[in-house]
Amino acid sequence: MRKPLHRLDLNLLITMQTLLQERSVTHTTKKLNITPSAVSKSLAKLRDWFDDPLFVRAPNGLQPTQLSLSMEQELAELFLLASRIAERNGDINPVGLNFQLMLESPFHFLYFPELAQAIQQQYQDCTIRIRNWQSSSLDSIINGDSDLGFCGRETHHRSQETLEELPYYVNYEVLYEDRPMVFLRNDHPLLTQPWTLDTLLSFDFISILWEESEQFAFDELLATKGLKRRVSFTLSDFEQSLFMTAQPGHQQITTAPSSIAPYVKQHSPELTMRPLPITEEEYQQLTIQYCLLWHKRNTHNPKIEWLRETIRHQFSNHIKAMNETNSEQ
Repeated sequence: MRKPLHRLDLNLLITMQTLLQERSVTHTTKKLNITPSAVSKSLAKLRDWFDDPLFVRAPNGLQPTQLSLSMEQELAELFLLASRIAERNGDINPVGLNFQLMLESPFHFLYFPELAQAIQQQYQDCTIRIRNWQSSSLDSIINGDSDLGFCGRETHHRSQETLEELPYYVNYEVLYEDRPMVFLRNDHPLLTQPWTLDTLLSFDFISILWEESEQFAFDELLATKGLKRRVSFTLSDFEQSLFMTAQPGHQQITTAPSSIAPYVKQHSPELTMRPLPITEEEYQQLTIQYCLLWHKRNTHNPKIEWLRETIRHQFSNHIKAMNETNSEQ
């Protein structure tokens, strides 16, 4: 039978969150400045409410049950919200928060490289897990397993990876727009030939698998012209495709977003970047929107709001610094 929330003393949840952090009655009493008897009574009421032991004794302290562990992150976020409401002028943040981020590499390293450091400075004893964006990442955000995502979405009307194709309960914020470019070795014979679509397509491509698909907006554009590129090698991400393109002894080429250029300059100086030999009108169809993604239920979650603002700030500062450097050269 479902119990009404007003019958639960919410102070009990403070005890539970502290027990989850400390795994010890003694440490909990010291942290909350209450007696062991008060902790025991609170735990007894919690066990009765949830109809679960919640904690069992183990050689190294209290061991949370599966039910307790399932509530750990939600309790941390609950008290983060409560702290923000109750102490607007304070600087107290809850400890022990988990951050699960699905970020497309290497773009997040290039444009907000200090994100993990900023999180650790803001939230004590937090755990940060950053995973590369993959086919299951959107489901992870929808299911609540991940806090925030960052990836590129195409704009071509025939693409299945547009922002319009996202479920209505996924919110997004576009940070910047990009377009695909051709990357090839500095000594590639294509550079001595006319830069046309015909000569470009006469060479094999190295491509990547993006969310279980090997077809990109560029392929859709080529199909409208009755053309097709020849992909002889498919890898899992842009870093791998660029690495293989830079290797000597072959004439394969690849495409990648232009914003990856700083990574290429540092890790694959053997490569040069050229625009696709298409019209500006056609290029506009290939626009890539790099954006943050989160579930609507987290729109006003203080942790997610802080993450978005921090990423936005770091990205803006990076672009400003990069523009100032370019203007000085």
